[in-house]
Amino acid sequence: MAGTRKKQLECDVLFEHQDLLALTLAHPHPRKQPQSRTLADGTLLTLIDTGILAIEPAEPGDSDIVLSCGVHGNETAPIELVNDLVNAIIDGSLTCRQRLLVQLGNTQAMVNGTRGVAENMNRLFSGAHAKGEPNDEKRRAALLEQTVREFFKEPGRKRFHYDLHTAIRDSQREKFAVYPYRPGRPWSIEQIRFLAGCGVETILLSHNPTTTYSYFSSNEFGADAFTVELGKVFPFGHNDMSRFEACKAQLARLIAAEALEYPPLEQSVVFDVSQVVNKHHEDFQFTFADDQANFTEFAPGHLLANDGELEVRVGEVAESIIFPNANVAIGQRALLTVVPTEIDDRFE
Repeated sequence: MAGTRKKQLECDVLFEHQDLLALTLAHPHPRKQPQSRTLADGTLLTLIDTGILAIEPAEPGDSDIVLSCGVHGNETAPIELVNDLVNAIIDGSLTCRQRLLVQLGNTQAMVNGTRGVAENMNRLFSGAHAKGEPNDEKRRAALLEQTVREFFKEPGRKRFHYDLHTAIRDSQREKFAVYPYRPGRPWSIEQIRFLAGCGVETILLSHNPTTTYSYFSSNEFGADAFTVELGKVFPFGHNDMSRFEACKAQLARLIAAEALEYPPLEQSVVFDVSQVVNKHHEDFQFTFADDQANFTEFAPGHLLANDGELEVRVGEVAESIIFPNANVAIGQRALLTVVPTEIDDRFE
């Protein structure tokens, strides 16, 4: 009897007195067993593990949606946005009509207020977590993969995965999304317009396999998946959440199976990733300022970085820089460059 009462109290704390974010920050370590609660409308909430919540309507629609955030622990705005959506489902102001999996990614980094602990978690997917010495972030990445694998188990359903981030630095284009490599599959015009409805009107097309989370879901399950950058990093409680209202409203419509906003395609700007610059030497330095904004354009032939004795230069046409970070580990990406492209027969 005492054990039953204790379990009920834990469940009450989880779903009524602490929300998903508060509980995760208070208890960032793995849980011993799942907890569940059924809402008045029959929706089943299952806390699979710390920061991982499955939401199953009694009569779900045709889509399976994954919303992940906090893969980098200091990128707090998407975490607060997703937590608001979960709270709205729990208090009944948002009706969940599609299967939904919510993941707060790097829980210990969230507590620490850091991007990561020992690793860049967004380079640990598609099995990369199994390489090298094990650590908590690798174990967490494996768990995130496994819960997605279970969630996408049923065939014949629409699959979506939006991995939400904010960037370290300023950007000339505040919101943008990286569209993972899709060998043998066209890019989706509908998804580009969907993201524009989220306020994300800049899309970067990736042309190589990676170990990012969105590529994992896209490649292994055929999901429409994106790494979505919503702005700049700020601590918890210091985000101007009004800047994310369009994204929050569009995701709420998707969850509730309501009519979506599809702005004209002309509102979106698409870039091809031109160069993926990996760091090969400890002596790696950019030639531009440390606070240079994303999407700053450099002229053909311009020297971007020195990697030991190797020079990294712009190619034959002007290129813009994305995600410059000279402090990554050897072998990891230090920079992307992009060039504008057309929406052509690669899209449908």
